[in-house]
Amino acid sequence: MRYKEWLAFIALGLVWGSSFLWIKIAVTEIGPLLLVSLRLLFGILALVSVAAFTRPAFPKDRNTWLALTFLGLINNALPYTLISWGEQYIDSSVAAILNSTTPLFTMIVAHLLLSDDRMTRSRISALLIGFAGIVILLTRDTGLEFRGSMAGKLAVLVASISYAFASVYARRVTKGLTPVVQAAIPLLGANLLIWTITPMAESPLTFPQLPVTWLAIIWLGVVGVALAFFLYFYLLHTVGPTRTVLVTYIFPLVGVILGVIFLQEHLDWQLAVGAILIVGSIVVVNKTK
Repeated sequence: MRYKEWLAFIALGLVWGSSFLWIKIAVTEIGPLLLVSLRLLFGILALVSVAAFTRPAFPKDRNTWLALTFLGLINNALPYTLISWGEQYIDSSVAAILNSTTPLFTMIVAHLLLSDDRMTRSRISALLIGFAGIVILLTRDTGLEFRGSMAGKLAVLVASISYAFASVYARRVTKGLTPVVQAAIPLLGANLLIWTITPMAESPLTFPQLPVTWLAIIWLGVVGVALAFFLYFYLLHTVGPTRTVLVTYIFPLVGVILGVIFLQEHLDWQLAVGAILIVGSIVVVNKTK
């Protein structure tokens, strides 16, 4: 990768890796659906501002809009909500590690849906290593908190599966579109859906009162959504999906460090071993063909 692409790669890893910290901060005051609704709203406002200056060509056919709207459901609305809901019950560091399993699930989905990306013995071995790390993290908590913790972890894993399907689906529906359009249309569809559900699911709506919560929401929307997806689609089309997905290596490191420093989350052997196994498995996946 060139210097500019390395900068984009590192920036994307830091942005997405630190998102779990801000989500944890926000869900201590507001519900997960309202958080996602506001996050997407600020993300769309940022992207619309960019589009006003760059004036990209938006697709005119209905099928493309429908396809990109569906992408917004599985790549934004559903995983954002699951992760935000899950972080009510688990540490942000655990969520960051579990979400880094997305390449493992992508490998399975690609094997099932794509003819040019098949499973190999080495990939199966890597998959088993990664799932060993997942099992360690899933059994990390005991006692009264176990049920809520398990539900939160499973929610983040389902979000990773949703991201996996989205990455494969995006290959088919985003070709020929600018990064702004690729990000803006899915976000618009996702936000319309979430704002339809939120008033009913979290009635009465309680908007944030704390400045730090608003800071978290704005950061997650403007930086964690708008800037992050611009960087993501830029890398996707300059260095390719294989190299772009390596950004998940950074998630556990950033998530664990920030969680331990700012939220005083507990760092134990299960967290460390689980992270090492999952990251190690992703390394193996991307070094084998």
